[in-house]
Formats: sequence, structure tokens, C-alpha cells
Amino acid sequence: MDPRNQFSDNPETQKPQEEEQQHLPILPIASISLALSTILPTHFLNPPKISTLFNKPNKVKIPTQVSSLSNLSLSASSFPPTKSNFKSTISANPLQNTLTLNPLRPSEPSNAAGLRRASIVWFRNDLRVHDNECLNAAHNESMSVLAVYCFDPRDYGKSSSGFDKTGPYRASFLIESVADLRKNLQARGSDLVVRIGKPETVLVELAKAIGAEAVYAHREVSHDEVKGEDKIDAVMKDEGLEVKYFWGSTLYHVDDLPFKLEQMPTNYGGFREKVQGLEVRKTIEALDQLRGLPARGDVEPGEIPSLVDLGLNPSATMGQNGKPAANASLVGGENEALQRLRKFAAECQAQPSKENKDGTTDSIYGANFSCKISPWLAMGCLSPRSMFDELKKSTSRTISAASGKKDGGSGTGLNWLMYELLWRDFFRFITKKYSAAKQNSATPVTASVGAAA
Repeated sequence: MDPRNQFSDNPETQKPQEEEQQHLPILPIASISLALSTILPTHFLNPPKISTLFNKPNKVKIPTQVSSLSNLSLSASSFPPTKSNFKSTISANPLQNTLTLNPLRPSEPSNAAGLRRASIVWFRNDLRVHDNECLNAAHNESMSVLAVYCFDPRDYGKSSSGFDKTGPYRASFLIESVADLRKNLQARGSDLVVRIGKPETVLVELAKAIGAEAVYAHREVSHDEVKGEDKIDAVMKDEGLEVKYFWGSTLYHVDDLPFKLEQMPTNYGGFREKVQGLEVRKTIEALDQLRGLPARGDVEPGEIPSLVDLGLNPSATMGQNGKPAANASLVGGENEALQRLRKFAAECQAQPSKENKDGTTDSIYGANFSCKISPWLAMGCLSPRSMFDELKKSTSRTISAASGKKDGGSGTGLNWLMYELLWRDFFRFITKKYSAAKQNSATPVTASVGAAA
């Protein structure tokens, strides 16, 4: 028997050869549907009306299994909607609405798959929103973010030598910088939680309160700061939380160095030679809108402490006439840093290059031949890369971060400033090299003449 006639009751009603060939693909489908029918429950396989599948149903008989398979693939309404015991509280746009509960991490792309439900950004010496990779990463990878700054009691009081660990001028500048950071975060829909306490204690308590899954922070370089990071790693590991570190305190990124940090030259000349021609990474723009605060935990922002709260005497920052001393005229904060940087760049651009008799030019312009931006760099109110970018935009002269001139980079005021930033990189990298927690021995550090910005 001709296999093309097996589905026809009347051979006389068979169609021409072209139409018969159109029905041939039904054969393998029928065999597949038979297997499916033995697996799926019968109530899932409801045969549709033949007229919905073929224009001339009166001339062809379709086996039940084939029609059931057609219904299975073409009609979604035959499947009853699945029910879940989990009621999602994740909005379509997590930027606008924060979580009202603490649900499990969503598993569907439409429900912000892959995002952490809550994260903590631990601010240290990076008190800024511009060019802050740590802050941007947390907000790109989380549905809610809690920004935290800790005034660590171990940074205050007297040292073993009897001196203040943090003097009143530095502490006052820090307080102003933290207050300015809080304003910048609030302007973008977030806030800054401020606490007086040890970070390894404060961060764990806050993480438990909000149900955080990770802590984001910038790495530092000194011995005490590296030990603090080790403590944070240990306590967070015990709580099952991830700690993600970033690098953002130097002109050149540590990952871009043409050598491993433990193999870094111990003298400035060798360092400068190896990094000559190295590219400076682009700055990261500040986000216009930040993630909202976690709803869980109802965490209070807290008050920014005063000098008295930190155990310092406020009168130490006052002159004999009762007015703020000269050093107190430096106002901390990112906004002040950006204003000073733009003013300095404009002065450098307007000031003509003055050539000396020996062919060199004045090294730098500004008050006392200095840009006076070091305090803001130290607190992280301004990043070296932002400084580099702003100077490039504000002048038409070529800027080289590692000048090859024999005079050590003196040329225009801008080139000299880049030369100073490179010195600063050297000192931070060499400090990081010898402050590693597992470093047991050290080689004496030698450096040629120069000054750090």
C-alpha cells in the first residue's frame, strides 16, 4: 500500500501529487506526538477543531495524537497557569521603588535577575561620588545600597609617643568632607549612614539589619589599613558575605602596572622608567540617580560627630583672637575640591610660560607655587585621575603624566603637577608593597630628589 494513502479513507479523493507532498511532514510529527502522549497527562492534550489547522478538513483525517501535539505547540491557553507560594515585591523599575520586604534574590530576568537585594558601600579615604568605581559598581549590581562611614575610635586619642593620632585640624577637615559626601548622596536619592565604632563591628551589624549580601570598598595601602581589611574579610566570611575591593587612590591603576607589586622598583627613578608611557584610565562619571536605601532594618542615618565627640579640643582650631586659625580656612569636601581644581587649571591656562636663563620654566603657579590640593587628595574628595582629566580639558598644551625631560618634568605648571602626582603614586605603591599583612621582610626604600603632591 502506498504510504501516502494511509491517512485517506477514500483513494478517489486523493489530491494531486503536489498537495500530497504538503502533508508528508505530518508523519514524523505523528510519531513524536505518540511519545508525548504517553508522558503528558491526558487533560493537557485537548484536540482542537480540525478547521483551525487546515483549510479543507473534510478531505483529510488527522490522528488524535497529531492534533493533540498541534494543540500543545500552538495553543498556550490549554496549560493552566502555574502558581507560586512566593509573592514578589520587586518593582519593574528598582531604581524608583525599593523593596518593602526582604525576598530571595529574583530568578527571572524580568525581576532584576543577578542583582543583589542589598549591599553596603564602606567609604574610607574615597569621600566622593565622582570617579568612584566602588560606589558605581554597588549601584549597578544591587537593588538597594547602604552607604556607610565609620569614625574608628582607634584613629583618635594619643599614640604611644604621646601625640594625637588625628589632630584637630585634620579631624575638622574630615568631618566637613563626610558632611559634604552626605549632601551629595542625598541629592542623588541616597544617604550616608555615619557611626562611631570599629568597622568590623559596625558593618556586620548593619549587614544583618538590612540583609546585605556584599560589602564594597576601596583598598588602602598603610599597614593598619591593610590589617583592618583582613579583619573585615574574616568577619564577613563568617557571616557568608562577599567583600569586593576596588582601587582608586592613584593616577595609574595598580592592575595596569607593567610589573607585579612585589617586584616594584624600590627607587623612584626605576619606577618612573617602567611606567613611562603608561595610559591613565578614564574617569568614571558620577551617577545622577543612586539606588534607594534598603527598606529592611529601618537604619537611622546617624549624626556626624563633632570634635568633642572624637575626644578633641575645638579650641585648638581657634586663634588667639577667637577666630578660626589660618589652617582652618581649608574647607573639606568634594565640592570644594572641584572648585579649587577648576580655579587652579584656569590659572595655569591663563599664565604664560616663563622661561628662565637656563632654558627651564617656572614649575608651578598658584599660592606659594602650589596647587594646595593635597588635603582633598588625601581624603579622597578628589581622585588623581579627575585631576588629570580636568587639567587636560582646561588647557591646549600637551600634558604628560611621566615627562621624559632631564630636569625631572619641569616645564609648564601642568606638567610639573603631573610629575608630582607620579611621585605620589610611587609612595603609595611602595607603601602598599611593604604593608602587606604577610610581608615578613623589607628592603630599604631609596628615592631621588623630589616632592610628593
